[in-house]
Amino acid sequence: MKTLPRISALLGLALTAAIISAGAASAQQKITLRYAHVGAEGETQTQYATELAKLVGEKTQGRVEIRVFPGSQLGNLSEMIDGVRVGAIHMAHHDFSSLDRIEPDVAVFNAPFLFTSPEQAMRATNEATSPVLQEINKKLVAKGNVRIIGNFYRGARQLSARYAVYSPKDMQGKKFRSVPVPLWNSMIKGMGAIPTPVEISEIMPALMTGLVDGQENPLNNIIARKMWEANKFVMMTSHMESVLATFINEKSWESIPAADRKIMQDCLAEMGQRSLKWAKDAEADEIATLKKNGVTIIDEKSGLDLKAFRESVGKQIVTDYPTWAPYIARLKEVKS
Repeated sequence: MKTLPRISALLGLALTAAIISAGAASAQQKITLRYAHVGAEGETQTQYATELAKLVGEKTQGRVEIRVFPGSQLGNLSEMIDGVRVGAIHMAHHDFSSLDRIEPDVAVFNAPFLFTSPEQAMRATNEATSPVLQEINKKLVAKGNVRIIGNFYRGARQLSARYAVYSPKDMQGKKFRSVPVPLWNSMIKGMGAIPTPVEISEIMPALMTGLVDGQENPLNNIIARKMWEANKFVMMTSHMESVLATFINEKSWESIPAADRKIMQDCLAEMGQRSLKWAKDAEADEIATLKKNGVTIIDEKSGLDLKAFRESVGKQIVTDYPTWAPYIARLKEVKS
């Protein structure tokens, strides 16, 4: 499916969505939600969206249908966010920081080296257990008509490169791909490299042509996109517990009857826990798969200087986001 043109198509779909939602709400008819994401086939985020749609359909006995559009079918990251804001796309998922154009502080949930465990990361990014998210969600609704309704775990993010990296010094002057949001630019800069924003759909051409020397992603994404064809080294920095936000257009959310919203929330919570188990169960096999395809794994035992990465990245984040200190302190207090 071709990417939707940014303005006219989004507005046209928004009008259609509003008419459908209004009719469904008044007649108690089946509600159909378009759910977009940028994940590729084989990624856990694709599995998450597919299983969530199935679970919601079953639990609501077909009253709520979620139609999933993976692989940037409804547009790139910017277009996807804009689509959810205007209601042309009802639901989507991506990194919390992708919503920073609506509320800048939402990116704090992706702050590198913030969480101590996957469990803590999930609780700190769940509205039911995170006062910080409760506050920021109110801002997202007020400013952008968007609400975060769920979260799921993709695994820790790791570095990959065409050459071995042991410390930030090894990345000096090199171009590394960053997610096209400000926080990623700060993080890559803190790692010592030159941040080069590239959409995920263009990441393999960028790696293969040498536009960038490396990138960072969870292991399952590195495998799903066969990044070993360009990057033969993976550094186990675990610099970010990759928790993605599932978000929805506020008007679309309000159009769903309260009883079915509660069912959806229960389904989202269940899928969040499933994703946590997927990641834990898969890591050993993922590392084995990478090694089988000629990748060299570099960790602390083989000389990776994690302390240097923490200090360098930490200084950059403090410089670029000086107002985050209170949020970070509160998020660190969340118990796993």
